[in-house]
Amino acid sequence: MNLSVNLNKIALIRNSRGNDTPSLIDYAKKCIALGVDGLTLHPRPDHRHATSEDAINVSKICKQNNIEFNLEGNPFSLPNQDFIGFKQLCEQTSPHQVTLVPDDPEQITSDHGWQPGFCDLELTHFLDSIKDLNIRTSLFIDARIESVKYASDFGFDRVEIYTGPFADSLAIKDFKNFNSYKNAVIECINTANKCNLGINAGHDLNLDNIPHLIECGNIDEVSIGHAIITDALKFGFENTIIKYLDSVRKK
Repeated sequence: MNLSVNLNKIALIRNSRGNDTPSLIDYAKKCIALGVDGLTLHPRPDHRHATSEDAINVSKICKQNNIEFNLEGNPFSLPNQDFIGFKQLCEQTSPHQVTLVPDDPEQITSDHGWQPGFCDLELTHFLDSIKDLNIRTSLFIDARIESVKYASDFGFDRVEIYTGPFADSLAIKDFKNFNSYKNAVIECINTANKCNLGINAGHDLNLDNIPHLIECGNIDEVSIGHAIITDALKFGFENTIIKYLDSVRKK
């Protein structure tokens, strides 16, 4: 299982002071030097953390170091002041992977997957518009079999399973719901395998719940940001990255 580090929280801390400290680029390079498999950014139209310029700069660093850049966002986000628009970001960054998320400007963070039937025509048009860029496509979904099949029908290369409920139920020791969510993840993995879809997972994953996720089956990639930064307050950034790399690479 590969680890893609989401750097949004670094950008959020930087933006709180209005300067370039901490430097997003420095932390991107630290991650690469420590051996991560990829970097993720999810710029919002209000540039509350990662900006369009951040995405362009981090994509260049990833290409120079031969690691993957994963660009997340709502495909329908249009240009807005300094935000250049999600489609335009795809064109300018040429990410290795684009992950489509149904968030809106009012959401603090992504809290649900793409619902089958949501903006089908617009989604088709977007996928057609980036086809020539040769980007691997992933759809952020809830842990539901019908969502996996929906992604397959639209020609996505991968799904990213939203693991928020999985993580939350384990954190509060609600084992009844946790086992239900875990079984749902297992079913999604099995269905994705039958549909020849790659499998990613993300949201609220941490050192405590990653081992349980690994038990669900083979997953290509996890994208983790918030937990890495909070754990870095305890362990230091470099030690934290090493802990996460060890965790995701355990068999």
